Amino acid sequence: MNDPNAQRCRELLISIRKIIQAIDIHSRLLNKKFGLTGPQLIVLQEISNHGQISITPLSKITSLRQATITDITKRLEAKGYISRKKREDDKRSVSLSVTEGGEAIIKQLPPLLQEKFTEEFSKIENWEQLMILSAFERTVSLMSADDIDASPVLVTGPIQKNNNAKFPGPED
Repeated sequence: MNDPNAQRCRELLISIRKIIQAIDIHSRLLNKKFGLTGPQLIVLQEISNHGQISITPLSKITSLRQATITDITKRLEAKGYISRKKREDDKRSVSLSVTEGGEAIIKQLPPLLQEKFTEEFSKIENWEQLMILSAFERTVSLMSADDIDASPVLVTGPIQKNNNAKFPGPED
């Protein structure tokens, strides 16, 4: 491959694939060792951080749909990591809190992948951070992924998609 543009493109795609694989490996290790998926872990930690919280604000904080949060919290409750109670002020709403079992599992968990990334990223110079951010934003644009809603959490699995997002297909 003598074309420098093609070679750079290939190297960029390999780098993107390595990032995806690192996230996937981390997610699988969490699931294997702790029986938690990345989204379950994030939800559990957010509930713990807030003491008590209901589904709607939890959905906003995690950038996950309310139906997804409801499903995740039911699984966490079945594992004994959280409890839910009807709120006194609004009987239609529930308040979620972490149980002792949930707090115990949180203490055993390794840092999330984005925590390590944030720590390392903060060590580099401001100009380099801006350069990396700009390059990634441009890459997102080149991949027609601008309209995908995603939280700043490095986990695999489905993320919410803006209904107006257009992905190139065979007709494009």
